[in-house]
Amino acid sequence: MLKGNFFRGLGYLGEGFRLIRQPGLRLFVVIPLVINILLFGVLFFFLGELFAGLVAAAMAWLPDWTWLQSLDWLFWILYGAVILLMLAYGFVIVANLIGSPFYGYLAELTEKHLTGQEVNTDDSWASIIKDIPRALWREVQKILYYLPRAIGLLIIGLIPVVNLVAAVLWFLFNSWMMALQYVDYPADNHKVSFPALRRLLGDTRLSAFGFGLPVALAAMVPILNLFVVPAAVCGATAYWVREKGATRN
Repeated sequence: MLKGNFFRGLGYLGEGFRLIRQPGLRLFVVIPLVINILLFGVLFFFLGELFAGLVAAAMAWLPDWTWLQSLDWLFWILYGAVILLMLAYGFVIVANLIGSPFYGYLAELTEKHLTGQEVNTDDSWASIIKDIPRALWREVQKILYYLPRAIGLLIIGLIPVVNLVAAVLWFLFNSWMMALQYVDYPADNHKVSFPALRRLLGDTRLSAFGFGLPVALAAMVPILNLFVVPAAVCGATAYWVREKGATRN
């Protein structure tokens, strides 16, 4: 039986957007935001034509059946949705690889703001720089978790008829990955391993999907996706503070 509260989960991203406006958190929002703007500009330039090429290549795999060709507009939308989801999470992966040292500290400051208690981490700039290799390895673990499952869903998306459900599966998977991606920052601050985090989120899976769904949607919207990353970090920290108690019930 799925546990958690889907609708409560939906509210955490909105709370994250409110939190990033707090004076004590703004610096660690602005720095990765500037990085994301530069990154998004480069990706937008190179991926515009790639999107159309991927859709055309996927359509070429379809059999030349009359009834199937008459539904080409539907398959274009479905393949487009799958590719857009792939690109959206791809942007998030790269943005988080670059900004991960800042996001860990942002999660720490957010938790302190929400609870009034210090998180047991070294918050000096020297520590942030020293922590870059470990933070990058944490991001690599998420990528290693993501890739085989993404490849499996991509293969499903190439099978005629079966691919009708591919976009739905992609969206559910991306929602789950967004929750894993961002709740990992406060979890890492508490020395919770990535496998242990997956189990913790599994204990409140409905809340995790509720949080990840709007993050996944916002990640697909140009310009908004630049701001959603720090907001998601803050929202995920609120998730961690409130939902981790639910796993003990």
